[in-house]
Formats: sequence, structure tokens, C-alpha cells
Amino acid sequence: MSDFASLFQPFTLKGVTFSSRIAMAPMTRSFSPGGVPTEDVAGYYQRRAAADVGLIITEGTTIRRGGASGDPAIPNIHEPEAIEGWKNVVEKVHEVDGKIAPQVWHQGIARRAGTGPHPEAPSDSPSGITHKGKALYDPPTIADVEDMISAFAESIETSKNAGFDCVEIHGAHGYLVDQFFWEVLNVRADKYGGSITSRAEFAAEIVSEARKRVGPDYPIILRMSQWKLFDYDARLVTTPKDLENFLNVLVDAGVDCIHCSQRRYWEPEFPEVDGENGLNLAGWAKKLTGLPTITVGSVGLSTEFTAAFRGDGAKTRPLIDVVERLEKGEFDMIAVGRALLQDPEWAKKVKEGRLDELDDYSADSLKTLS
Repeated sequence: MSDFASLFQPFTLKGVTFSSRIAMAPMTRSFSPGGVPTEDVAGYYQRRAAADVGLIITEGTTIRRGGASGDPAIPNIHEPEAIEGWKNVVEKVHEVDGKIAPQVWHQGIARRAGTGPHPEAPSDSPSGITHKGKALYDPPTIADVEDMISAFAESIETSKNAGFDCVEIHGAHGYLVDQFFWEVLNVRADKYGGSITSRAEFAAEIVSEARKRVGPDYPIILRMSQWKLFDYDARLVTTPKDLENFLNVLVDAGVDCIHCSQRRYWEPEFPEVDGENGLNLAGWAKKLTGLPTITVGSVGLSTEFTAAFRGDGAKTRPLIDVVERLEKGEFDMIAVGRALLQDPEWAKKVKEGRLDELDDYSADSLKTLS
């Protein structure tokens, strides 16, 4: 365990203490028929919480807007039966002294029209256009945007009332919150569009409204990324100063932790500033804001996660690399996705030095809730 001991030190975020620095990254599983997480879903998360994962971040769970999801088997966090299902998940995780956060989510215009539990509903977006500039819908009114904000805040309040230890807002990968961040999809001329700080206002209002509902002590995490599922080269910002200005809008609104998604965690965010071995996105976010950060992106792998999910295979990268960055204080937690999807005891095996028992990732693991 000696090389990895720092992974298993506790970490406290706003009064909530996680037993290790390992978080389970949110991964869509689509095993919740009718949007209701089942007993199998509860067991899936409980097994990982029982095996030294400090924080479970659930798969994206959708808010009260008809077009929030394109898949009826994705869980929601607004309908009564789904909320009861989540209470059972929380109870099962707490039984093994685990901590858990839901990821509140809306797919936005990335959801294909006519799909999901409400196929009749339009897909929400900042401006009604695709990333190629094609107009699909009229831009939402201010009242529409305000209702989107309220729906997010309601789900965050519900999360606290359901017993979750903290909450994460999905603001990455080209989904609704991130669509407001990105100038390609957000061409609004009101307070929610324009500069990068104005485009951050949508998320900031979600946070500030949620903060009114949950109080000052409930941890709110925001996940962000530069890249998008449909544009790997996209960038919200190109300089540390722009990143600082952007993040400070969210900090001022009341965000407590920033979860920074990269395709490969080891790649420097601004190599032109601090070189090829410079800080990654989580490192820069922590440096610029002083807030705790979580890093994620092919931990233990050398190819991007989309290739691994296609089953193309992935070479390993020594875990000690990300551990050394953690020890230097570059970030505070490490989110692990596929490895934990493959093996619920992955973290425990690392802790006990049983690295020879770790299995290579297989896309077959997507087919079950092991």
C-alpha cells in the first residue's frame, strides 16, 4: 500500500468527510426503468462504497424538464417513485459508511428530439441551435431559462432531503449547463450570453438559487470540461486569466468544489504557460480559485475513454503518476470511472497492494450492474 497511501487519506469538504481520495466518476448506465433506480442500482453503488471508494458520484440523474433525457431508463430525481428509489440507494451506501452525491443533469440539445420519457417535449438549449449552427428551435425566453434554473435548484434541494451527502451539477461535455458556457451554442444577447463571465451566469444562478434552498453547509460540486462529446477540440477558455474570470463567477455564487474533466488527466491545460509537464485543468482550477478540485480523465489508461468504451482496448499508465500529482497538492480527489465499473473492489485491491488482481477494462462490463 505504501506507494498509494495518499489515496486512502480522508478528505473533508465543507464538513463532509470522505474516507479516501477516490471518487467514483459518474457513468450513465441506463438500468433504471421508468427513471426509477432499482435495488440492483442500490447494490451496484453499495459494493463500491464498501470497498474504499470515498465518494460515489452517481450517474447523471435528470431534472424536471420534459426534454432532459433521451433515454427512459436513465434515472430522474424529481418524480416521487424515483426519489424513493434514490432514498434506498442512499440508505444502502450509508449502511457501509459510504458517502454519495447525485449528479443532476440535463442533456439539453444533445438529446435527440422525440426520444426519452417525454418524446413530445422540445430539447432545451441556450439558443436553439446545434454546434454546426443549424436552428432547431426558437431560443428560449427569459422565463424558460428561469424555469430551467428552478428545475435544477429543486433537484438539488431534493437531493439534500433524500439524504445525499452532497451534490454535483453536470456542467461538462456539451450538455445543457455546458451549452450555456460555450459560445458556439450560446449566442444569446441577454444576460446569459456574450462574454465568458456572462455565459457562466446560468450556472451561477443555479448555484445561488440552490444555496438558498439547501443552506450554507451543504457541499455543491460543479463538473466542467473544455472538450465536448461532439467536439474534442472545443475550448471555453484559452488562457489562465480567462479561466480565472470564468471560475470566479461560480465561486462567488457558492460552488464548493470543481470537478475537472479531461480526456487524459496527465495533459497540461496551458503548456504554453508552464510547459509540457504543467498543471492539468484541475490543477489550474485549484491554483486560481483556492477551492478543492477533483481530477478525472483516463486514470490508469493511455487512450481516451471513448475509445475504451468502444472496446478498442487501452494501455495502462502507472497509477503512481496521478498519485504523485495528488501528493503535490495539484488536486484533492481522483475520480475513477471504467476501472470501478469493471471491478467494484478496484480501490480496495489498490489499497491492499493486490495490483496483480486488477482486470483490464472490458466494454462487456457496460452490459451489467456488477
